[in-house]
Amino acid sequence: MKEYAIFNNCKARYMEHIIRTLEEQKDEFKQSRLLATPIAGLIAWLVVFISGLFFSDIITVWVLFIATGSIVYLGMGISKLTGEDFLDKNKPKNTFNTLFFYTAAQAILVYSIAIPFFIENYTSLPLTVGILTGLMWLPLSWIIDHWVGIFHALVRTITILALWYLYPADRFVFIPLAIVVIYIITIFILYNRTRQKV
Repeated sequence: MKEYAIFNNCKARYMEHIIRTLEEQKDEFKQSRLLATPIAGLIAWLVVFISGLFFSDIITVWVLFIATGSIVYLGMGISKLTGEDFLDKNKPKNTFNTLFFYTAAQAILVYSIAIPFFIENYTSLPLTVGILTGLMWLPLSWIIDHWVGIFHALVRTITILALWYLYPADRFVFIPLAIVVIYIITIFILYNRTRQKV
């Protein structure tokens, strides 16, 4: 029985060294550049903006669905270029990476709200998709202890809502353009956040 107690004590001490605390994982996550997903969002909404400029609303609706629906996949590819490499199997598991992916999944699920409004009024699509997918930025601010996520979510929501009312005939142009500009500012803030820590 004594050997069993010694074994469990050794096992517990060993596990303490392997299992990182949530605080340690959060600190590790905060060191990430976090540029891949916003760059993917920038590219997707830029494509929607260009489509809104040159093509009919019918085509732009499909471009918006496809482009914004592919942000996660585009981000995975871009993450290899930014050094974040979301699919790296050799990186230790981090609970906050999982939480971030859950917020991304949440952003995809909001299409269930956007689609019924789209069926009633197709011009609601930039409003609903633009605002609802932007909400994933709020928890990011808490995870990284930085105001950039709150900035992105609030400015994006207020700007989209204002533009939806101000430019009813050009919602597929002005709203995507505003989102692109907000992404550029956000990427600049995120880039400088990581540079200041170096």
